[in-house]
Amino acid sequence: MEEHDIKLSFQSKDRLLCPACRNVFHREELLSGGGRLIAGQLTDELHRMYEPSIKYGEVYPLIYQVTVCPECWYASMDKDFALLDEDIAFDVSESREDRQNEVRLLFPNVDFYQNRTLMSGAASQYLALRCYDYFSKNFSPTIKQGISALRTAWLCEELHKKLPGENYDWVATLFKKKAQYLYGKAVEFEQSGEEAISAAKNLGPDTDKNYGYEGVLYLAGLLTLKYGSADTVEQRNASLESIKRTIAKMFGLGKSSKNKPGPLLELAKNLYERIKKELNETDD
Repeated sequence: MEEHDIKLSFQSKDRLLCPACRNVFHREELLSGGGRLIAGQLTDELHRMYEPSIKYGEVYPLIYQVTVCPECWYASMDKDFALLDEDIAFDVSESREDRQNEVRLLFPNVDFYQNRTLMSGAASQYLALRCYDYFSKNFSPTIKQGISALRTAWLCEELHKKLPGENYDWVATLFKKKAQYLYGKAVEFEQSGEEAISAAKNLGPDTDKNYGYEGVLYLAGLLTLKYGSADTVEQRNASLESIKRTIAKMFGLGKSSKNKPGPLLELAKNLYERIKKELNETDD
């Protein structure tokens, strides 16, 4: 079989200019079609799993989603990359060593001049999480950081399968706890008017479907149930009661709306029942 027959990606013909360090490079894109992606199950975290194919093997669409300058490692989601504020561009470029050293502690030997691997893909999502600190609230950075944290966690889970002795399962849990915090903050900021979520046009959280704001509310609740902590049982129960009310409202909206994604409603119902079980509640 010839090498071009099993290509997964290609270098975009468009040249990108890094707004931080002014490096020029080409973005790597995932090729579509040809049986490269065989959709598998959807997890309770709205993560789409993919089955390996005989021809292409394992494919991870998430590793191609973040644009990373291969020189200074400034990174963001594709549509935000060129929009870095000029006033901080120099500082972002000058802080490259800190970024690179920090990333290499978790993801060693990555090179963004080379084609993406599972390791550099995980590193790219972590870089996006880190670099959205440079963006103003007009870009909805908090929810984008939450999505990036969750995606980093998913890719770390895949790394754990490949490198079971490197503690990537523990790293994945840390990133899910980070995602739980960020999703909670994003919802809080949206509801208070401090920072809107609307600048994030695609709320994913994965690449196959946009579950919108309802998906954000669902994940904020799910991640709190699975990874949230509280100083007291009373605080946790109060938090779960609040989530339960939010999920109940989603059911009401879902019953009268044909636009709500069906799988999300089923997962939300399961979440509602899990919360009731923890709270030791019986059917009303």
